Parts: sequence; structure tokens; C-alpha cells
Amino acid sequence: MDTDDELRIDAPHRELLDQVLDKWSLSVLNELCERPCRFNELRRAVPAVTQKSLTATLRRLERNGVVEREVLSTRPVAVRYRITPLGKTLRHPVDVLLAWASEHMAEIERARDAFDEREDEAGT
Repeated sequence: MDTDDELRIDAPHRELLDQVLDKWSLSVLNELCERPCRFNELRRAVPAVTQKSLTATLRRLERNGVVEREVLSTRPVAVRYRITPLGKTLRHPVDVLLAWASEHMAEIERARDAFDEREDEAGT
């Protein structure tokens, strides 16, 4: 990413942002910020996610160093996930984005409605 006034998102940054801000990652990270969780706890906490999507999300987050996987020596063997110190550093920038969205949501909704109206008029 360029630090000049020009906003340029290079491929490695784009890949990371796509993986950390994808459909399920923020929900999973939100749960793991509260406490370590086993896989099925995460499935119950994020009920709309499929097993396949949750597995893929956890693997991406682990690969990027924001989640760690711990194999527990229980019968049967279980796995627990926890957020890493690096993962905890994501909290502030995500909170900033959410605050921006909250502050501008009414304006965004108006823009969406106006766009949809134009699209509907163009389609008729």
C-alpha cells in the first residue's frame, strides 16, 4: 500500500483484506475476542455459517497469523481456536470502520434508495 496521498492497494494487501474482512471472518474474530472457542462453539455462535465455510475461514485466519489452533488432548480429540496478539490488533481498525458506517448509514441508505429507483426507472 502506498503511503502518499494516492490510495493504492497492492495485491498482497488486497488478498489480506479480502481474507480478514470476508463474509464470516469478522463474526468469527468477534467471538474469539471474547474467549477461545472450540469449533462447534463457533458454529453455534455464528449459526448461518456452514461447516465448510467456517473451516475455510479459520484456516485463512490461522494462515494470516490472527488465529491459532490448539489441539486438545481429550477423548475424542478436540480443537480450540483463539485470537493471537496480532489478531487483537485488528480490533481498533475494525471499530473505526464500524463507527464510520454507523455515522454515515442514513446517507448510505439514501444513496442506495436513489440508485435503486434510477435502476427501476431505467428497467421499465
